Amino acid sequence: MSRGVDKWFLGIVVVLAGAGFLVFISASLGLLARDGARLSAVVFNQFFFGLSLGTIALFVFSKINYRAWRKYSLLIFAASLFLTLLVFVPGIGLSLKGAVRWLHVGPFTLQPAEFLKLGLVVYLAAWLAAMRDKMHMLRYGLVPLIIVLGFVGAILLSQPDTGTFAVALVAGIALFIANGARWKDVGIFFSLAAAGVFAVVYTRPYAYERIATFLNPSGDVQGAGWQLKQALIALGSGEVVGRGFGHGIQKFSYLPEPINDSIFAVAGEEFGFVGAAAIVALFAAFALRGLSIARRAPDAFSRLLVTGIVILITGQAFLNMGSMLGILPLTGVPLPFVSHGGTAMLFTFIGAGIVLNISRYART
Repeated sequence: MSRGVDKWFLGIVVVLAGAGFLVFISASLGLLARDGARLSAVVFNQFFFGLSLGTIALFVFSKINYRAWRKYSLLIFAASLFLTLLVFVPGIGLSLKGAVRWLHVGPFTLQPAEFLKLGLVVYLAAWLAAMRDKMHMLRYGLVPLIIVLGFVGAILLSQPDTGTFAVALVAGIALFIANGARWKDVGIFFSLAAAGVFAVVYTRPYAYERIATFLNPSGDVQGAGWQLKQALIALGSGEVVGRGFGHGIQKFSYLPEPINDSIFAVAGEEFGFVGAAAIVALFAAFALRGLSIARRAPDAFSRLLVTGIVILITGQAFLNMGSMLGILPLTGVPLPFVSHGGTAMLFTFIGAGIVLNISRYART
């Protein structure tokens, strides 16, 4: 029986989105010191294409019965794969800073990898729910999972988009474990994943550089270690309560990508340890409440779907924040609900809307 949405989860989403937009506005002021940047256009795009359309999507998807996602899961996954592959088509795909991750759609650009992450979770949730009683058999459990994730990884690493693939990989193994996988199979998966990471690091110079910077942050502070150094300076200078809204210094000329993957450092400088800890607490609350909804979900598919979406969003958030603190390698993934990016924001809200719909049917 359908009831109202989970008000606690909705409240957390609203607070995250509202606080995130305020942090974004302040971080955007750093664009004033950068040639060719149009502050008003960036803020408008974030408000309209990210926050406003995202809010509408949150409402719409909270009304769509979650069972529809299971029925069309294969089609959704196939469509997300097709759109992501289009980035490699000349004239359609957009190359920027050595990466091919965007599509030209009239005057707008889209990042289809955001659709692919959600499509993957929807498909894995439907497939794993159907295979639950056969998970102990390799041909129904571990082998198909490796094939699916391997195919997705080949596409994302070719762009290259290592951060997005890392988030998708974490969500995939989380669903595998949540569906009752044997620990023996989980161990095999992690062994293969470790071998894959080793291969990527030693065949992709940018990946090797990020790992080297993570292991030795002071090794090249004027080059590969510049972003981490400036992020730590920003976070440290914020001290307990920060410099105050809009009064950050690092965002103007020192901190790379202040409205994207470095935005957590901007928040730490302006709102201090208190503000940074509040952001971490909000994402932790998002995860805990989301997993509570998953625990009370009405069936295996909805339980897995909520788990996957929550892991996607919070996993990406902690990967972003951890990289700014230097406890994880830099990946370039945005901070959900906060960083610049209409496509990323839209699909974050869509995911939250799906969780809210499932909360309507959660067991009390």
